[in-house]
Amino acid sequence: MEVFVARQPILTKNQEIYGYELLYRNNNHVNKYSHTDSDVATSEVINSILQIGVEDLSEGKPFFINFTENLLTGTLPSFLKPELMVVEVLETVKPTKEVIESCKLLKAQGYKIALDDFEWKDSHQNFQQLICLVDIIKIDIQKTSRLEQLKIMKRLNNHKVIFLAEKVETIEEYKQCLKDGYTYFQGYYFSKPTILSSRDIPLLNHNLYMIVSELSKDEPEIERITKIIESDVSLSYKLLRLLNSPAIGLLNKIKSIKQAIVLLGLIELKKWVFVLSFQDHLEKSEQIMLEIIKLSLTRAKANELVSMNIGRRSESSSFFLTGLLSLVETIFKQPKEQILEKLPLDQEILATIGGQETSLTPITNLVCAAEKGKWEEMDSILQELDLRIEKFNELYQQAIKWARDVMDGSDLGYK
Repeated sequence: MEVFVARQPILTKNQEIYGYELLYRNNNHVNKYSHTDSDVATSEVINSILQIGVEDLSEGKPFFINFTENLLTGTLPSFLKPELMVVEVLETVKPTKEVIESCKLLKAQGYKIALDDFEWKDSHQNFQQLICLVDIIKIDIQKTSRLEQLKIMKRLNNHKVIFLAEKVETIEEYKQCLKDGYTYFQGYYFSKPTILSSRDIPLLNHNLYMIVSELSKDEPEIERITKIIESDVSLSYKLLRLLNSPAIGLLNKIKSIKQAIVLLGLIELKKWVFVLSFQDHLEKSEQIMLEIIKLSLTRAKANELVSMNIGRRSESSSFFLTGLLSLVETIFKQPKEQILEKLPLDQEILATIGGQETSLTPITNLVCAAEKGKWEEMDSILQELDLRIEKFNELYQQAIKWARDVMDGSDLGYK
């Protein structure tokens, strides 16, 4: 599956790029909003930030993301740093007490807040409180008459707000907005949204639900969460991408999923899962992808079981992760070098997946040889590892069953 996001520039008075608005798109051919549920749309945009990468999307500029009431009153993952993101409150959001409190918290954390498609609605008792928290007001100049635009600007003259003109479609409109006092500009006159995409890995929703359930407990078990994430290639990949975000500033390289969870922390993990919970990636059309994922899980478990059986238990997590990510090139249809450079993996794991000889290579090659029925190669490696073929077959069958159970949702990720 591919994820899509449209990026439309927001310009200054000098027509220099101030930032970008990130807009949900459900395919690469229709460059317009597809009336998807707003919660899902925003969560997909946040997902695309991880998939495509903060660097490629923002180019060092802040990006504007639409927030519904549900997402606004939820907990924002802090990997979306204040200097890189403007929280754009949709016009459908009512300024409830909860919304006001969320905006205050966001402001205290350093985030800028923008109001989308602004209209004067002082009938709501908290409207003035919301205005006092806002940094940027976006006015749709196609929907709002120029007289009304000037009235709004005059009424907010004493507030420290910046005005952004939306839907600027002609040079005449741009010149008029410039004259009227707008600071930022956005619209088709400057640029239509440019669609960027990246291939996504289907998420096994039953795993996500189990993590949500575990995280809701007073004392979540890290071991249980680790095993659930390890059983899902998509969750494992996204967790590693999240840790490799410049905002996290990770110093250590990852050797296991458990290490990744500990470094991120349960609070941040809960926020991240909250965003993912709005998504529904598992489509019927992805059956071939599901088979690839099942093979990745089989490799991971077989690697782990063999390593434990030959006395390398302390390295079993590294073997597992190597097998789990061994098919990223097939999944993403991109050179593995481009994919792996985005993941904060231990150098030996990276080298092994990249095809170099390491201490992890013999077991990895053994499992791959078993897949392809290369019996002579298997015999040679089994002798090197001092492992009987009967025992390996037993372990490999266990790995196949585990992967199948995980895909069916009948296994909780326990080893």
